[in-house]
Amino acid sequence: MEVRLLIAFLLMGLVLFVSPYILGTNEPPPAAPKAATNIPTKGPEPSTISPTVPPEAPAVAQLPGQVQGTEVMVFPVETSVHKVVFSNRGATIRNWVLKSYRDQKGQPLELVNQKAINGDKALPAPFSLAFKTKPSTDPNDKLYKVTRGDDGMSVDFEWSDGRMTVKKTFQFSQASYLVKVSSQVIENGVLLPHSLIWRGGFGDTSIVNPTADTGALYYDTANTKLVKHPVGDAKDGAISSSGNYAFAGLEDKYFAAVALPGEGASSELTTYADNVPTPEGKEELHVGAAVGGSGSNSFQIYTGPKDVEKLRTVDPRLDQIIDWGWFGLIAKPLFSALLWAQANVTHNYGWAIILMTVVINTILFPLRLSSMKSSKKMQKIQPQVAALNAKYKGLSMNDPKKAEQNQELMDLYKKNDINPVGGCVPMLVQIPFFYALYKVLSLAIEMRGAEWLWVTDLSQPEHLALRVLPLLLVVTQFISQKMTPSPGMDPAQQKIMLFMPLLFGYMFYFASAGLVLYWLTSNVVSIAQQWLLNRNTPAAPASSVVIPAKKKK
Repeated sequence: MEVRLLIAFLLMGLVLFVSPYILGTNEPPPAAPKAATNIPTKGPEPSTISPTVPPEAPAVAQLPGQVQGTEVMVFPVETSVHKVVFSNRGATIRNWVLKSYRDQKGQPLELVNQKAINGDKALPAPFSLAFKTKPSTDPNDKLYKVTRGDDGMSVDFEWSDGRMTVKKTFQFSQASYLVKVSSQVIENGVLLPHSLIWRGGFGDTSIVNPTADTGALYYDTANTKLVKHPVGDAKDGAISSSGNYAFAGLEDKYFAAVALPGEGASSELTTYADNVPTPEGKEELHVGAAVGGSGSNSFQIYTGPKDVEKLRTVDPRLDQIIDWGWFGLIAKPLFSALLWAQANVTHNYGWAIILMTVVINTILFPLRLSSMKSSKKMQKIQPQVAALNAKYKGLSMNDPKKAEQNQELMDLYKKNDINPVGGCVPMLVQIPFFYALYKVLSLAIEMRGAEWLWVTDLSQPEHLALRVLPLLLVVTQFISQKMTPSPGMDPAQQKIMLFMPLLFGYMFYFASAGLVLYWLTSNVVSIAQQWLLNRNTPAAPASSVVIPAKKKK
């Protein structure tokens, strides 16, 4: 090794000192560009450095065409809806703030999880580059040259070491949630496929359980369907999918950041699950995504609220991000009605919820009345039903006499003009309406930050040491249950049912105040309706029946 090293140094010296005379000039080699001194270059190990070779010698090998920044720059771009803080270290984003929305601490809403991009286990900042094929150098830790537009709404980043060239551009609009983004990577004259990533979480991290409603998603235009990946899908490793997507990106309960590559453009979405430290010292999974996949990517990015009108303005298919559930055909009109009631009648979403609940219960009152009448009839024949059950007591389900019992029971119903499912069908018809309104109150961003009396945010649980609405819900649930007839229910079952209000109270204690207000109002209306029914339709006298005595052997 020593002989080879000596020969190598002799050849290097020969080239350095003889080549100027061969080329016909005595000028020394050109010095390296000044900007290059900001990028540390790793030289040979100390044990191999010869004292006859100056340390500056490796700088001679730098390639022409280098473009880079000379110092770290952190600067904001502000519009009427966004405040985005850039860093030229990797041409990344450190903060993305929505000015019109606040977090639970009353601060402007930050969409970038700061715990993920800072600290000892920091993840790459949003809009870093991800490669399937590892490049010769990592451009994510380089200082980029920054060029800003005259209007302050555009930012261009460029970096090159002579072999690899990276460019990123961001173009903002003053009053729009849309941002035009493009990226290009060329290595040795060839486009290098890459994606732009946003990892470590997205959305409002100040709420309770912020990861519950976050995920990655894309709209597959070939199959005309929306596909969602919750964070749990990628807990065993990143998952990728590619195709012609109308949009792809990230979402939480009320906000989304999705890239729209344009019609016919292919794209790729990769979903990540990243462990991010919590303030308590634990770790929890946060979703991340990478979008792109080409050597040159160009798309618009919508980063803003999941507001129906704003989403439809960008792309009619974008409103599918809001999952209205199984009964979307009912939920959407109810949502429009809620907005109308707030804007034209109540001017407050809390009172609008109460008004909507009262109207829905009033419209469905005939069904409740039908169910009540059926229950009264069932109550009337309960002694006969009990006698029939006593007559066939002890039969197994496979016993042939069981068919005789069922036939006698049906004859009894027919004689008294009773539909066995008459009490259930009206209640089943009401379920889609209640579920649809439940989804509306769960997903409507209009609930976020909406106040009502002592409630400061209808989209969150009450900010009180002892939450009042869930306690009132337990009381009204108990009263409603006691007032509603339950013919044919076993006494043991009735005792068990007394625990149902407590179960409801526990479930709704951690629910949003808007949902609790809706259910509480529904209970109050049901109590009033049941009181009227009980008063105006008293229970019919029970039919007397003689239970046949057992025959002696």
